[in-house]
Amino acid sequence: MEQLKSALKTTTSIISDGISDIKESVVGSDDKKAAAMKNVSLKQKSKQISIRGLPMLENVQAVKKTFNRHLHFTVVKDRDVATDRDYYNSLAYTVRDHLVGRWIRTHQHHFECDVKRIYYLSMEFYMGRTLSNTMINLGIENDIDEALYELGLNIEELEELEDDAALGNGGLGRLAACFLDSMATLGLASYGYGLRYDYGIFTQKIKDGFQEEYPDDWLRYGNPWEIARPEFLLAVNFHGKVVEENGKKKWIDTDVIHAMPFDTPIPGYNNNIVNTLRLWSAKAPGKFNFQLFNSGDYIKAVAEQSLTENITRVLYPNDNFTEGKILRLKQEYFLVSASLQDIMRRYKHSKSFKSGKKIDFSLFAEKAAIQLNDTHPALSVAELMRLLIDEEGLQWDEAFNITNKSIAYTNHTLLPEALERWPIDIFETLLPRHLQIITEINLHHLANVRRKWPNDEERVKRMSIVEDEHKVVNMGYLSIVGSHVVNGVAQLHSDLLKATLFKDFYELSPEKFQNKTNGITPRRWILLCNPDLSDKIGENWITNLDGLKQLREHINNEAFVRDIHRVKLENKQRLAELFKKDYGVQVNPASLFDVQVKRIHEYKRQLLNCLHVITLYNRIKDDPTAPVVPRTIIIGGKAAPGYMIAKKIIKLINSVGRLINNDPVIGDRLKVIFLENYRVSLAEKIMPAADLSEQISLAGLEASGTGNMKFMLNGAMTIGTLDGANVEMDEEVGRENIFIFGMTVDEVDALRAKGYNSQEYYERIPELKKAIDQIRDGIFSPEDPELFSDIVKCLLEWKDHYMLLADFESYVKAQKRVDDLFKNQTEWTKKCILNIAASGKFSSDRTISQYAREIWGVEPNTAHKLPAPHEGRPGAPFEGEAIDKDSDQIKRQDY
Repeated sequence: MEQLKSALKTTTSIISDGISDIKESVVGSDDKKAAAMKNVSLKQKSKQISIRGLPMLENVQAVKKTFNRHLHFTVVKDRDVATDRDYYNSLAYTVRDHLVGRWIRTHQHHFECDVKRIYYLSMEFYMGRTLSNTMINLGIENDIDEALYELGLNIEELEELEDDAALGNGGLGRLAACFLDSMATLGLASYGYGLRYDYGIFTQKIKDGFQEEYPDDWLRYGNPWEIARPEFLLAVNFHGKVVEENGKKKWIDTDVIHAMPFDTPIPGYNNNIVNTLRLWSAKAPGKFNFQLFNSGDYIKAVAEQSLTENITRVLYPNDNFTEGKILRLKQEYFLVSASLQDIMRRYKHSKSFKSGKKIDFSLFAEKAAIQLNDTHPALSVAELMRLLIDEEGLQWDEAFNITNKSIAYTNHTLLPEALERWPIDIFETLLPRHLQIITEINLHHLANVRRKWPNDEERVKRMSIVEDEHKVVNMGYLSIVGSHVVNGVAQLHSDLLKATLFKDFYELSPEKFQNKTNGITPRRWILLCNPDLSDKIGENWITNLDGLKQLREHINNEAFVRDIHRVKLENKQRLAELFKKDYGVQVNPASLFDVQVKRIHEYKRQLLNCLHVITLYNRIKDDPTAPVVPRTIIIGGKAAPGYMIAKKIIKLINSVGRLINNDPVIGDRLKVIFLENYRVSLAEKIMPAADLSEQISLAGLEASGTGNMKFMLNGAMTIGTLDGANVEMDEEVGRENIFIFGMTVDEVDALRAKGYNSQEYYERIPELKKAIDQIRDGIFSPEDPELFSDIVKCLLEWKDHYMLLADFESYVKAQKRVDDLFKNQTEWTKKCILNIAASGKFSSDRTISQYAREIWGVEPNTAHKLPAPHEGRPGAPFEGEAIDKDSDQIKRQDY
């Protein structure tokens, strides 16, 4: 009872009032700002009990017992010598124990019901941290929190010790992670397949404003969440030659590399489903040159083994050089070959063929749906054909029919260079059998093209998978030809794919093309990262994000608006403390937090943002007494190691920030923070605190974006172009609740056709000219005035390919509208609430439901909850009852 009273007291403090309207503080005096901040009731540093569920005494005691058992028997430490990392590992194993029974039961259920399985192949899975997400999805967070409190430990401090799983780089990998969460929550039998990189793309350090790259050694302390499965080790072949025996092709004399699977559990939300992410690690065949070893040449003896395992050493190696390209292609085939072999093994050992039935591959597409996440796994088409023809003895037409019905392809980019075009000579050396298969697929494909357009050889040439002129294989085209569905990831993106990049293919097979607008999981991107906001807006939205629409009914409820405003301010205060601690910069929590976090790339136009920052700086310097809306500009992201202009943009942002942050005339009216090593766990702190979300790519270049959705869900306003999913966000929330600027896709095309001249804008817009001149004249780099000359050349001499200057004036005007609205904090907060209320469409649950019904041919199951482990084995005539004796003897191979 005392425990219950204590918990209730805590929750009361969470939802208490205590904030006054700080509208005046935005442009008011320092005294007013201090008074406003004094009224902000910040939470204690330790995590508080959520009002969503109170800890039960028996559960807390059980957690403590399990925690101590793992500390003693798994970590092999006692409290006298245990470190915080030991405590983290003990906690991770304690939480994992809650997954194990559900994980096994899920596999039992899928086997017994012989369900269709979804296989999601991706080179990236940007999972972030596992501990917090698992506790939330299992509903045990408060029990764990209370148990650790009684043990004298701080759960937040332990959570911070977990390294982000370095399995992704940006939006592509994070989308895959959100999709896995939704597949489990929707009750789909799904598997993610990826690579277990020893190192991530890199850890970003900012030294003197420059990006420096260091190994991201995320596995150095081990990974308590993964289970090695050496019993399912598979052989992957490279090189060799193709011979013909008895009229059949045979790939021989190959170099063999083993693929070792590691499984990570993926729990659904509150439904006892735990699916699997299987990651492959490259292993040498288990031998080295013993003669060399005996003769004393130890290094050479193991060198070959070390080189073999380089395939999964680093995420996306730099492919500027031939060796990098070969390694990238090896990674892609390694993923595809291991995954498809595993998929076929599981199919052949399914319940359908357990009674001695002959394996019938005509049913394969009814039991397996293979989704290619972008073009990287395109070799799935050729590899599945090889397995069906060479290994299983099927004829060409039957094999292609099965392949086509099983595989679907998601495209994530409109940039032609991202479609991947591999040199034929590399293919001939590395994958000779696959080049033969691709060549034959192309012959059949071009025959279809000629049948539809008999006298159009120019079109035939354009649509060829094998480009003879450039001696390359176009992997995007292979993906389309080998799939039964091709989808874009936002309506605008899908329309542009059909009208531009894949126009010929759309005209050939219009029935293949669909749209599936991306989404994000609300479990991680609000329930986990923004618990205060979650507690204010109820819980009917957790598995049905459309439930947020009811927030519109409270838009004129002053107390509710005040509560939402207070939550945002508290989140900003916590982030401000992080900036002071990690960057040594004191920011004003009442200022407008203006955020752009994403991969650093010219088309993302961080440089346009930087030009606006310089303009704001110049305005304050020109008239220091003029009233301004205080801003904290927050930019984060990594540039590819070989992308020199992007790295110069990072240096420019840091140089501008160095000048502004140390200028006493500017004070706290303008601050610039560049976030070092932006990643998922840092995003979870940024999203809840953002006021303004920058989504400013040139219209027609961003496929979708998902950061825009995360900001919107957490109550930030968006400033953006009509690009990617911004278009649909604009439709959902209404133009009056979003800051749209810049040219449309049609206007961009028209300007290019007319002849774009960036110099005209430079000469016509004084503030723009001044900012560029300052960059050119070394104002931000006095130690090296020529440092940013290439950036200026990009804008003025090299055609400004992404048209920053053309959109600058419209962007600055939109930012003025932002300032005007932010002065009225009540109206600003109301529009933020309307953005939250309009976020329902952008749930990954909705996206995956559409994939399931319209591509994979399965029905999501949210109504039926799998029985908990103690309730009996699933798959019986009545869930929860023991299955019959004969079935109990069936051996499974479905892991």
